[in-house]
Amino acid sequence: MATRAAQKRLTREYKAISENPPPYITAHPSDTNILEWHYLITGPEDTPYHNGQYWGTLIFPPNYPFAPPAIRMHTPSGRFQPSSRLCLSISDYHPKSFNPAWEVSTILIGLLSFMTSEDVTTGSIAGTDAQRRQFAARSRWWNSTGGGSHAKSNGSVNHGKGNVKAGDGGVKFRSEWPDVDKENWEWMRENYVDLATGVRAEPVGQAGQGSCGPQLGIGSAAGGSGGQAAHAVVDVVMQQREAGRGWLFNNKLLVVGAVLFVYVLIARVLGEGLI
Repeated sequence: MATRAAQKRLTREYKAISENPPPYITAHPSDTNILEWHYLITGPEDTPYHNGQYWGTLIFPPNYPFAPPAIRMHTPSGRFQPSSRLCLSISDYHPKSFNPAWEVSTILIGLLSFMTSEDVTTGSIAGTDAQRRQFAARSRWWNSTGGGSHAKSNGSVNHGKGNVKAGDGGVKFRSEWPDVDKENWEWMRENYVDLATGVRAEPVGQAGQGSCGPQLGIGSAAGGSGGQAAHAVVDVVMQQREAGRGWLFNNKLLVVGAVLFVYVLIARVLGEGLI
């Protein structure tokens, strides 16, 4: 339970950070526990975290501001171990070096600064820029589905000292960030995100479509638009073939009959001349 001093200080800091949030950062205390704060960091431009959505917690001690909070980032980032306590000069790993004048905004700005560096500490991990961009692209999906466990969630929430892992179906994130969660689901629908993997899928009707556009189906069922188009194509081809054959080919029976008639006529004339 927070002391009166901690309660007063954190209430004032919530008002300050709500009215003047630092760039790329938003934060608020839990409705049920003012010592449990939730933050969202939006990945800055010109970093491999660009447009990523990174959710984490600050767990303050009851005697704050005379001791620092435990700092965790739950969203996989390729920079920190998810939900692990981070060893920073502004975290509970170093209570003696913490300055009571530092505020929540100071702590989160320091966390963002460390995140975009390559410094190594307890809780940090090595990763390539490509890997971190992949994590950034799937961060909204991870937050709102609990890492793809949304469909099988039983609705339970892990309250273990801010330690949130994949598997809760996004329940904890949704309870703390309901408006952001709705935006995430809309974003996933618009971008055809596979809820099981977080990977964007091709819209139905576009997969396998060639660059030359749709092809005519000559074998389409009669009566449909495809069948009508097929018949039209056949008619045009037949007309072109008929035009190429010429008058002589098209009237061959008449020509043969005329030749026979002339032959018979000549034979009779010759026969009569011999009598």
